[in-house]
Amino acid sequence: MFRSLSISTVTAMTCALLAAGGVQAQDKPPSWWDTFSISGHVEGGITFNSRAPSDGINFGQLFGDRANTALLNQAMLTVQRPIDPKLNAFDFGFKFQGMYGTDARSTHSLGIWDEAINDIGQIDVVEANLLFHIPFRAGGSVALKIGVYPSPMSAEVISAPDNPLYSHSYIYYFGVPFKHTGALATVHVNDTVDVYLGLDTGANTSIGCCSIYTGDNNAAVAFLGGFGLNGLAGGALSIVALTHIGPENANQPAVAAACSCDPNKAFRYYADVVFNWTLNDNWTLIADFNWVRDDGFAADGYGVAGYALYKINDIFKVVGRAEIWRDNNGFFVAAFPGNLDYVKIEHGDPSGIARGGGITTYAGFTLGLNITPSLPTNQLIKNLIIRPEVRFDTSLNNTTPFAAGTAPNQFTFAGDVIIKF
Repeated sequence: MFRSLSISTVTAMTCALLAAGGVQAQDKPPSWWDTFSISGHVEGGITFNSRAPSDGINFGQLFGDRANTALLNQAMLTVQRPIDPKLNAFDFGFKFQGMYGTDARSTHSLGIWDEAINDIGQIDVVEANLLFHIPFRAGGSVALKIGVYPSPMSAEVISAPDNPLYSHSYIYYFGVPFKHTGALATVHVNDTVDVYLGLDTGANTSIGCCSIYTGDNNAAVAFLGGFGLNGLAGGALSIVALTHIGPENANQPAVAAACSCDPNKAFRYYADVVFNWTLNDNWTLIADFNWVRDDGFAADGYGVAGYALYKINDIFKVVGRAEIWRDNNGFFVAAFPGNLDYVKIEHGDPSGIARGGGITTYAGFTLGLNITPSLPTNQLIKNLIIRPEVRFDTSLNNTTPFAAGTAPNQFTFAGDVIIKF
């Protein structure tokens, strides 16, 4: 009850304040169906591990965690009617994005088909939200999103074509949430400043509390907020700084006993800052700084990931990523051998299995190539992306988290193919 009242109240207050400030209606939105679209993509990949781990897991990865095994990572369908952030009139739309694939094992919102399929390929609702664009007199606007949506934190995202590499960073896997259910307002104060304000049910949760099989694993709301700066350094630099605060551990007896805490009151703090600097038409640099703290288990994690992207031409782009991430208490980084283990751990289900890497400082170095060949026009396939990569992961403090807990490092050779339609 408290959660439902909080989200609806904030939404109503936001709309009321904007209405009181006066809405301009100088521009008309485009015809509603003119911007309606249906699109999608299919992604398949494989990760070869030189150590051939006995448990078959590339430790430190979630989406590409199965070693030496071909995966159908994503078959994604997007149906949407987006809103125009520059429009000087009220507008509304929606976005629905459904996915089948092996990535869905980790991207579920609890309570939404999260245990419907006990197989390596699963279904997930990545997005299901209503969108509202509300301008106000000062020349700014508010984009309001209500429903299920991916977290805006981190330099990486769920949708495969929007990432620079096939594999993901430690920050993305273990330092930020994947998704939220709630309301998020992005206030475009002007061309330079954005303010983010939101309430949700937590990290990777939906609605309904608090049994093992419901949508939220505790009875508390969470807050998401921060700011974005656009067009700095002559238009080349953007900065997005966000935090997410709220209880995240499952309100289950085993979890409460393990942390000696009330899971409804033990907060987890995520903080993430992304710098994106477009040097010129060829070079782009990205830096992602991250910190996460769980009060219930007195655990911290923190680190940084740096990206360099060089566009050779319209077909080839070289991508490099270097990262360091410290799991200060061995709490965050883990492998999940069973197809449902990730969501079971989030639910607080004692049958869930997770193998941690201990107190470890992880370093990862990835070099990849994006190949986007030219395709004939007027075809069903809109784009083709091929992304081979080589990656080296290592422990910097002499632990052995890799190769089923027997090795201090691992080499992986991976790649995926993405077909967009």
